[in-house]
Amino acid sequence: MTEYPTHSAGAPTLLLAHGAGAGEDHPWMVRAAKGLAARGIRVLTFNFPYKEKGRSAPDPGAVLEEAFQSAWRGAVRGATGRLFAGGKSMGGRIASQAAARGLFEPAASGLVFFGYPLHPPGKPDQRRDRHLTKIQIPLLFLHGTRDPFGSPEEMQALADGLPAAQLHLIDGGDHSLVSTKRADPSGQSIERVLDLAGEFMAR
Repeated sequence: MTEYPTHSAGAPTLLLAHGAGAGEDHPWMVRAAKGLAARGIRVLTFNFPYKEKGRSAPDPGAVLEEAFQSAWRGAVRGATGRLFAGGKSMGGRIASQAAARGLFEPAASGLVFFGYPLHPPGKPDQRRDRHLTKIQIPLLFLHGTRDPFGSPEEMQALADGLPAAQLHLIDGGDHSLVSTKRADPSGQSIERVLDLAGEFMAR
């Protein structure tokens, strides 16, 4: 587990999980963790077991959820503020599945999703949202309008059906929330995403 500390007293803590194709040391993960720490959020990252073993195929869902639970126990130690869970793509989905199963003790104050994988690209019938209705804490969805894992319309309908959900659509953003040069000529889409996430957890 890697810690990105912040000097803010009583800072919120985010346990941030990686996506399916890259581990905690991926540049996107490092940039997000450092950026949130600079915004007053203590961030902890970890690798799921398959990444620790050098494999490319993710573990079964139950194994991933229990690994998140184990990492949560570690994140709780040393935390002085509120606790949040979340992740990039698959990591966020597994955070939500663990929360729906009640695996976080103490319970998370909220969940943060960076590109929630609502369904595989091109397979809108293979939804991955049934468990979300079991979660009663606030949910923040940060989602690109070009993300093939969920269209803006699908994500808006999802958020509208979850009383505690907030959705921020990133104009021109892809699955990594990186916008096109036309939509974001200064290349600041990720900074905007981190601002939104930091504000959500600070509240």
